[in-house]
Amino acid sequence: MEIISEQRCFGGMQGFYRHDSQVCAGPMDFAVFTPPQAAHGKVPVLFYLAGLTCTPETFPIKAGAQRVAAELGLLLVAPDTSPRDTGIEGAKDDWEFGEGAGFYVDATQAPWAARFQMETYIVDELPALIAANFPADFTRCGIMGHSMGGHGALTLALRHPGRYRSLSALAPICSPTQVPWGERRIFSMYLGSDRTEWKRHDACELLRAGARFPGTILADQGENDPYLKEQLRPELLQQACNENGQPLQLRMHPGYDHSYWFVQSFIEDHLRHHARELA
Repeated sequence: MEIISEQRCFGGMQGFYRHDSQVCAGPMDFAVFTPPQAAHGKVPVLFYLAGLTCTPETFPIKAGAQRVAAELGLLLVAPDTSPRDTGIEGAKDDWEFGEGAGFYVDATQAPWAARFQMETYIVDELPALIAANFPADFTRCGIMGHSMGGHGALTLALRHPGRYRSLSALAPICSPTQVPWGERRIFSMYLGSDRTEWKRHDACELLRAGARFPGTILADQGENDPYLKEQLRPELLQQACNENGQPLQLRMHPGYDHSYWFVQSFIEDHLRHHARELA
């Protein structure tokens, strides 16, 4: 593991790192905020999955999470949103697909399958690296995300029971099989034409198939979000949770959009939610 940079922050350490990923067949960058409590032993770990176009710097710089994480003793991990510099034709041509838009799935279709193995990376490879190099207590592990990352957090938590003890999302893509981001391009390019496979990466379809999360899911959504009606569809998540009996706290916020101003406004609520569940 290579240290790109480390800076003191609220008594802890904000670091940016790089390693050679076997599953993604190339270098991957990630960020970790280590809280001051880690000087005395292992602390709960919270993964934050970012949205389209984001990098490992987006959340640490824009969300304003470190102050509260330092108070609560949470170790924050911010992975990249995809492999980079893959050399795959077209991978950098579209902000909604390819590099910066891995959608947290393991691609099965060529040429993407060679590098875009983001589910295995997030669930298995990166946690093993974090456990080996940071004072993280993986018996107390949570996951959250924004937008595409909200989709990732919801689906990975539902697909891997017992891996995460807390779950939340900010403006998540709730049912990608039913919105243009998933239906028009992403799933067909990464996963092929079999819609049964698509449903295995859709939080609402997973809930309808009986998947449950052992706790309350917290989700926040701005009512002035330009992607709300066409791409995000939180009402579908509410409906699926109601049908399944899955506890969900869905909060709609007048005047808020999709930006990190929205994320900043509610990140403290999410961190405190995770801290309670991971205590």
